Formats: sequence, structure tokens, C-alpha cells
Amino acid sequence: MKKFYAASLIALIAATPAVARQLTIDDVQTFERVGAPTASADGRWLVWQQRSTDLAENKGRYDLWRLDLTKAGAAPTKLVADPAVNETDPQIVGSTLYYAANDAIWSIPVTGGSPRRITDFGGGFSGFKVAPTADRIVVWADRKPGAPSLQPAMVKKDPLAGEARIYDRMFVRHWDTWADGTRSQLFVLPIDRGMARGDGKAVEGTMIGDTPSKPFGGGEEIAWSPDGRMLYFALREAGASAAVMEPLSTNLDIFQVPADGSAAPVNLTDANDATDNLPVISPDGRKLAYFAMRRPGYEADRQVLTIRDLATGKLVSLTERWDRSVGSIAWAPDSRSLYVTAQDTQENPLWRVDAANGQVTRLTELGNVSSVTVLPRGVVVSMNSLTAPDDFYRVAGAGTPQRLTSVNAAKLAGIDMPTVTRFNFKGANNDTVWGYAVKPYGSTGEVPIAYMVHGGPQGSSNNSWSTRWNPAVFAGAGYGLVAVDFHGSTGYGQAFQDAIRNNWGGWPLEDLQKGLKAATDKFDWLQADNACALGASYGGYMMNWFEGKWPDRFKCIVQHDGVFDARAMAYETEELWFDEWEHGGKAYYEDPQAFEKWNPVNYVDKWKTPMLVITGEKDFRIPYTQGLATFTALQRRGVPSRLIVNPNENHWVLKPNNSRQWYREVLGWMDRWTGKTN
Repeated sequence: MKKFYAASLIALIAATPAVARQLTIDDVQTFERVGAPTASADGRWLVWQQRSTDLAENKGRYDLWRLDLTKAGAAPTKLVADPAVNETDPQIVGSTLYYAANDAIWSIPVTGGSPRRITDFGGGFSGFKVAPTADRIVVWADRKPGAPSLQPAMVKKDPLAGEARIYDRMFVRHWDTWADGTRSQLFVLPIDRGMARGDGKAVEGTMIGDTPSKPFGGGEEIAWSPDGRMLYFALREAGASAAVMEPLSTNLDIFQVPADGSAAPVNLTDANDATDNLPVISPDGRKLAYFAMRRPGYEADRQVLTIRDLATGKLVSLTERWDRSVGSIAWAPDSRSLYVTAQDTQENPLWRVDAANGQVTRLTELGNVSSVTVLPRGVVVSMNSLTAPDDFYRVAGAGTPQRLTSVNAAKLAGIDMPTVTRFNFKGANNDTVWGYAVKPYGSTGEVPIAYMVHGGPQGSSNNSWSTRWNPAVFAGAGYGLVAVDFHGSTGYGQAFQDAIRNNWGGWPLEDLQKGLKAATDKFDWLQADNACALGASYGGYMMNWFEGKWPDRFKCIVQHDGVFDARAMAYETEELWFDEWEHGGKAYYEDPQAFEKWNPVNYVDKWKTPMLVITGEKDFRIPYTQGLATFTALQRRGVPSRLIVNPNENHWVLKPNNSRQWYREVLGWMDRWTGKTN
């Protein structure tokens, strides 16, 4: 089995002090975090937003950094860094850098100078994109449906009104936000002599929906034509004429509309009732690239790179024969090929796809490519791994990526990272299943096991860095972390990914049972009889399933935002398409047995393993009531248990000090039941 030499992939350019130490969550929280960069058309300048953490204020703050790509070994420098504001979303067009700050859009010469505020509209906004011709700018903002401009609507307060929210249709709430009657919409402002004054003009007409999509959509769902005359955007229609209610629909379509709003949007993908997204126009203006799914209602279907000839309407499913799912799309400058990312066996590499024949060439090997920025020659990617946060690399052809930055070199100096080793075994259906084991640096004896189960469930325990659920932090605390990509995981082909449907507690449980045995058989430094299991979301569901179906294996369990009662979940969650697809495509009342077959609540009588339960009051995906019910079951059964409720967190724990508390509680719980002493 080969090892992840991820630390050498993203080697630190720093001298190691005489005294080294293990990684902690305090380290992870204070690391700088780079955003997706923007590059000048001549390939000289690279600019990005960079987040620093203010632990005292319990938040991050953002500045803009710049790198001269023409100078070998050049060091990044701050370009815009007002300590009183956050500067975000940099975009270079021509010789000008545009960015967002203080509810406005600003500009500054990319070579440096004084920032200039170029907008004066009110009411706030979520994002923007400058046309390649620099004569228009599109802004997306939450406004009342049909708003003609960015000007906020005047609201007359009813003196007799109460505090109640009143709804006649879903969504009532989504992810972590209650519906307030507004929608994310597009507004175009002309740029005249460097200024974009006024409130702009709406371009979506009478359509009702969110563009970009909520809760996670951004500028990648909106594209300009090279001549600045057309806009392309993805939207899921939610008007009264929609064929199905919004929480059941994954039917995002791509629309084309004149940037001046002179005509209504045209649906370019109306023939496909599944998801179409990530529109990107070729530099020659002739073709639209996007991904298309095939099955309506399935949010994790294969994302096939699709090309539309804008003159003829001809469609080509370019990666139809490639059993991988494209995650990002960017055209090469000559319009003859595209750069995409796609997961493959615990890695997320960069690939080049020939626009004529669909031939796929892998350009990077180990590591997670998290952003792609095209240069006149090659690309710049941000890349991370299990043992290193993001930095920038230049990729030219299939050679070794050239490192450009080491933004955390000083903070990483003196920290010894763990060793990560991959392994595989025969799992359910006799399929090959992959996993990895993370060994604490310098460990010479046996260590207790942290058995981590990923969420999704269509996700992966892959070779990537994360602030949340960071395997290196668990290794730094003295645990041998083991993770397995069970049936349903991404990066192994669509059939393997689809295998979890109607099978939540079946093949995945078999894989996880066989995977832990395979790891303890292979790695003699793991204490086979001293393991704790932990997981969130689907992983949290599996923790509840372990309690009833694998009750004698673990010293303790950590369950974060997991499903406890499938019946209640079917009526409480917001994106109904997910829960219903995963259990066969019908509502609970139409096929209750499909949900009850894998329902943890039915096996509470078997529960005995000590469990830490964590939930967030703003989690509307798996509502906190599921966590309360889990804790009630444990307490009623007399099982040692503890409940943590985050009043201001959603499905994730995002605030720095809440994250630090999370790790203290989780590791403290595991230490208690494994008997580990520091």
C-alpha cells in the first residue's frame, strides 16, 4: 500500500526549531486561510483574499494580498488591508482590481494606489461580477421578488402586527435561515468613467427563485459573455407555475439574458429536469460549458461536463464516458480545452479535458485542488492535504506543480505532522473499499483509535485539510485516526456512490465493520480494543446506528447533528428531495417501511455505549430536536451521556471559540472513556 506523502507534496519552506510539538486546534484556528485568487490577463498579478482569525473577537477578518508571478521567489504583499473593514471577493479586469467592503464595491489599480468606492446603492448585497469589458457590473442581492432595482423596498409597519412568521408555501426555512420573503436576484449597473452609480436594473423579469442558489451558491453560478452583452445564470424556479414545490426540486436550469435587460431570460436547459449548473462561456464566445445531472431529485448524481454551441444549440456530453463527477470548470485561453476538478480515490486532482473529443488528462496527483485560476500559460491552483492547509501552486502541463506561496510557514514551523497511510480491503458486495490511518508523529507504542465516519453521505474522507473534523488534530491529541470510504462515498464511480440509496444501515455498516478490522489487523500501533467512534450528519446517523447495531465495539461515541428518528426527520428537514431520494423517492406516508428499515429509534433498547451528543439550534438540515431526542433516549436508558447545544451554530461549528470548545469537549470525552492520559 502506498503512503500519502502529502507533507512532501506541500512541503513547508521553513527551518524546524530544535523543539517540535504536535498540532492543536488552536494552531488550526490561527492559520491564515487563502481564498480563490484572481489573475490579471497578462498573467503577472495574482490577488486573493486572506483570512486571519481574531480569537479575542471570535471572528475572522479579511485583507487582500498580491503576488508578482513574473518574479521567481517573490513574496506576497498586502494590497488592501484596512484594519477597520473586511476586503473580500477580489476581481481583476484590465488593470483594475475590484473588491467588496462596507456594503459597497471598490476599485484600485492592481499595481497599487488609493481605493475608490464605485457604488452608492443601499440595502446591502451578497456578491458581484464585473463584465470582461469593464463597462457593466452585475450585483446579486436579497430583495422582494420582482424588485425592479437594488433600491430597498419601503416597508410600512403595521401597528397591530404581532411577531409571528406566516407562510403559505415552503421553503419555510433553509439551512440556517427562516424565509423572510426575499430572493437573491441579479441587478446590472453600467460603469461610466470608473463609477457604477445608482440602483441598477433587474434582469430576471418575472421569474421567482434564487440566483445564485441558496444556501451555498456564489459567483461560479453566474457568467458573463466575453463581449459583456449577455449574462448566464443558474436558477431553480419557484413561482406559482412551478411543476413541483421547491423543497422537492433539484431542477436548476441555466438562463441567458441580455445584460441591459432588454429581453426576458431564455431557459437554455429546459429539456433537462435535473440539475444544470456552473455556466462558463468559452473565451471565443462560441460555447457554453456547464455540468448536467441526469436524474431529477438526486442532488448527488454524476455531474457530466456538457458543451452547448451557442449558435446552433447543439449539445455534447463531453465526459459521458468518464465515470467521475466534475466539481469545477474553467476554459483554457484558446477555447480548445477545459480545466476541471474531479475526485478520484481519496484525492481531488486537476484535470484537462479536450473540448473536441473529451479526452481527460490528469495534471496533479496527491492533494485536494480547491480553486483553479487560468493564466495565459497554465493555471494557478490552491491546494491542500490532510497535513497542510492551502497554498498556491502553478501548474503547467502534467509536471510537478511549482509552489508559489507558504502563507503559514512561520506558524507551522516546529509542528510535527502525523503520518497518513492508505489501505484497502474487500467490503460489502466484495467491492474494494479504501481507507486511511493517521499515526501520531513520534508514536512508538500503541495508541487508542478515533474511528471517524464522514457525512454526506455522498462525501469522502479524502486527502484534504479542514478546520472542522481535522484528522491531524486528533492525531496530535494522541489518537490513531482511522477513516473508511464506505459505499456511498464519492470518487469511486457513480455505481459505488449510488449504492447507499435504500441502504443507509446496510452496506455502509458492513464496510465500516470490515474496515476497522482491516485497519487493526494491518497497523500494530492501533489499540484494537480501545476505540471511540465519531461522526456528523450522515456520520452522526451512523453513530446512532452503531448504538443499536454494533453496541459492544466502542468505548464511546461522539454524535454530531445525526438523524435519530427517520420519521420525524422526513417531516422536519428542509430539503425534502434529499431525504426522500435516499429512501426510495417517496414521502414517508407513501412508503414508511423504506424509512423505518434503517431507523435508529427502533433499536434504542440495545443502546449501551457512552455517547456525547452535539447539535446546533440553527441547524435546519437535521434539526436540533433530533439531538435532543437522542440525548433523551440515552438518559432514559441510563447510558452515560452528555449534550452540547450551540445556540448560534448551524449544521457546522464555525465560530473560532465554539470550534475550540468543540474539540476540548470531544477529546475530553474520548480521553475519559479510553483512559488516555496526556
